[in-house]
Amino acid sequence: MLSAQLTGFDDAYLRATGLVEVYRAVAVEQLGADLFGRLLCERGRPTGDLHDDLLDAARAVTLLWYTGSWPGPPPFVVSPRAYAHGLAWRAAGLVAPATTPAGYGSWAERPAEARVR
Repeated sequence: MLSAQLTGFDDAYLRATGLVEVYRAVAVEQLGADLFGRLLCERGRPTGDLHDDLLDAARAVTLLWYTGSWPGPPPFVVSPRAYAHGLAWRAAGLVAPATTPAGYGSWAERPAEARVR
């Protein structure tokens, strides 16, 4: 899967988000079927070999997975679910702000201490 190559996350994890088809539709709509098809043909090749429109397309798809938003123009968030499942949160070991209930009074509790190695 091209998205696994671009993001560094494995196919199973990306499919488990339930966003593969949503993101495919966004990419086809925004890039056009021709450019998206050309990008898919580059799957398995080093991304450092991409240039111009293919490089921009690869960056846009990567940003889509990490942030749940398309860079535009105009930029837009695909959906609240896409934002919540952005890979940036997972990579940082966090949950997207305001996407899960913290529980009554959680604001009054001291944050857990992180161990630095």
